[in-house]
Amino acid sequence: MAELEHPLKAEIEAVRAAILASDATITERIKWKAPSFVHSGDDRVTFRLAPKGIFQVILHRGAKVKDTKGFSFQDDSGLVEWLAPDRGAVTLPDAKTVKAKKGALVKLVGRWMAATAS
Repeated sequence: MAELEHPLKAEIEAVRAAILASDATITERIKWKAPSFVHSGDDRVTFRLAPKGIFQVILHRGAKVKDTKGFSFQDDSGLVEWLAPDRGAVTLPDAKTVKAKKGALVKLVGRWMAATAS
């Protein structure tokens, strides 16, 4: 993160800090040159920071594809564009959007971590 050059770097760092502060069981590692948040030993949420103008938060159930039979997640935030039943993206195009949606995003991440911890 120290070497990151991105127009939303301050906002990315603020969201990163908020996610880590929201739950002591969430840990972090760097994956594909971006923060990836881990719960119960598996990556669950990964930032997408490339191309440079994009900041996305990707919700997933780990690096390997898992059977989605029986899996469901109710998204009441309206933030997620679902790419598959167990993979979604939240796109934050500018600082104003990040500021307005940060609280809802952190709650969404917490709910996602809990729902995918099995």
